[in-house]
Amino acid sequence: EVVVIPLTGWLVQVVGLRRFVLTASSIFLAATLCCAMAWSLESMLVFRTIAGFAGGTFIPLSFTVILTLLPPSKQPLGIAMFSLTATQAPSIGPTLGGFLTENYGWESIFYLQVIPTSLMIMILSWGLSKSSSKWSMLKEADWAGILTLSAALGAMILILEEGNRLDWLESQAVLNGSLFAGSCFLIFLYRQLWGPNPFINIRLLGRWNFGMANVIGVILGLGLYGTIFITPLFLAQIQDYNALQIGVTMMWFGFPQLIAVPLIVRLMKKVDLRHLVAFGCVIFAWSCLINIHMNADSGYDQLLLANFIRGIGQPFLSIPLAVMATVGIEQAQAGSASGLYNLTRNLGGAVGIAFLATFLSIRQQFHSSHVVENISLYNPATVERLDSLKNYFSGFGADSFLAQEQAIRAIDAIARRESMVMAYNDAFYFVGVAFLFGACVTYTLKPFRPQG
Repeated sequence: EVVVIPLTGWLVQVVGLRRFVLTASSIFLAATLCCAMAWSLESMLVFRTIAGFAGGTFIPLSFTVILTLLPPSKQPLGIAMFSLTATQAPSIGPTLGGFLTENYGWESIFYLQVIPTSLMIMILSWGLSKSSSKWSMLKEADWAGILTLSAALGAMILILEEGNRLDWLESQAVLNGSLFAGSCFLIFLYRQLWGPNPFINIRLLGRWNFGMANVIGVILGLGLYGTIFITPLFLAQIQDYNALQIGVTMMWFGFPQLIAVPLIVRLMKKVDLRHLVAFGCVIFAWSCLINIHMNADSGYDQLLLANFIRGIGQPFLSIPLAVMATVGIEQAQAGSASGLYNLTRNLGGAVGIAFLATFLSIRQQFHSSHVVENISLYNPATVERLDSLKNYFSGFGADSFLAQEQAIRAIDAIARRESMVMAYNDAFYFVGVAFLFGACVTYTLKPFRPQG
């Protein structure tokens, strides 16, 4: 998905918008059906890769359509509607996926996608007019730039996903992969800045509002994907929630957006968009800071308010930010702008998830060492708790030796659980502070209020 995002604008020019959209949608539909019928893990990985490559074009394609087919006065509304649908998937998806998995099996998740994808293909084939193709661009393409960017992004995503397990730069594989990704990226930059036929205009990042909007977009990706990563992980590890229970908890992130989006569209006509973005950052930060006092009993009831507030803040941040990032972008640069903006947001999410996974591990070890310091046979509270647990296990028929062993294991499990809870609290604190920083960065953008 990440690899194809920056290529989408160029591919649209080569193939033509209508043909490319319908081709990508059809490939996604076929790959999704194959996922449901996968006969092994290897086949599933192949089909998911194909589906990710095709589906990864949808978000930048949507941006491109908005910037090229809608008049400037209607683009803010188009971006608002797009943002609503794009952000509903991460919130409604876990609920629906959990329900289907628990009741009908994991295959039903893929079969269900056939209906909306088929409907999308029919609507797009009717609504998009035919556009010309420029197959000659394939001969003149900067294949070195395309290949080096693809290699750099692929290596980077692999490193981010496996780095924590391999202990990052302590692993020779991660070190070599990082050097490879960095070298490929430098070659890509050189080709795009000074090469004869760049496929994406990275000079757009030099435009102040667009460049700074991408910086905030990284924070948005970190917060959006990061909280969607750590909240279900907390519920699964600490509360032992199943997929459906996690989905029901997460759905409260999506509902408020249905209310907030119409209000945001009206406010964008009257208020400096920087104020809306900063407000969204502060609200998102608030929702994260609410979670810094979680304990081992925190579950659906305790997380409902934070998820609800987060659902309000997210569209206040993402919709005006996307409008500010794309205002003044020429139609000829729409593909590059869309690719760059969505790439930075997705990379922010990938980096954020990798960082938070490592952060949780480090903070869990830190808190564990402090908790263990207070667990001692010379500590009256520890002795009292140990005796209580021994009596508890003895009541189930365990002899003295076995009851002692089970009591020690129970205390160890409690210590690990409590240290993990504190690590999650720290992670939410970090994300909250990051969004407060984003609120400050917002005011480095030039003031803007859309018209119409």
